[in-house]
Amino acid sequence: MPHWKEQPPLPATWQRCDAGILPLWWDRLCSQTSQQSAALFAAGLFTEDRRRPIAQWYNPAYDSALLVAPETSPEWPVQRFGIFYAPPGGGFTQIHSAPHEWHPREPRKSPTEFDAFQGAVAEAERFLQVEMYFV
Repeated sequence: MPHWKEQPPLPATWQRCDAGILPLWWDRLCSQTSQQSAALFAAGLFTEDRRRPIAQWYNPAYDSALLVAPETSPEWPVQRFGIFYAPPGGGFTQIHSAPHEWHPREPRKSPTEFDAFQGAVAEAERFLQVEMYFV
């Protein structure tokens, strides 16, 4: 029997692709809001592919995606990773999850940026496991 902390492997249809933010995000967000609103969403995350780290999964069979990325402006005293989902068939939503945040002015204090990122990635992978039951 597997240990409770071990996660099953991700479904084969989901491919990890962290090189750059997929154009799908911009298209989906613009379809729900105006381009001006989309440009401001999550501190410009989808207009400028500059914020790192990110983790991203894409499911070409369903044209859906999942993204973990910073969602707050760089000047904010508390930084946070958000989890964003583009479901099959269209749309865009932010997954409400535990706060995955850190304080950049206290880089050695826990949780660190690395801790927050790893926590958000683990939660995103759990989401992908559950999501496969609904598509």
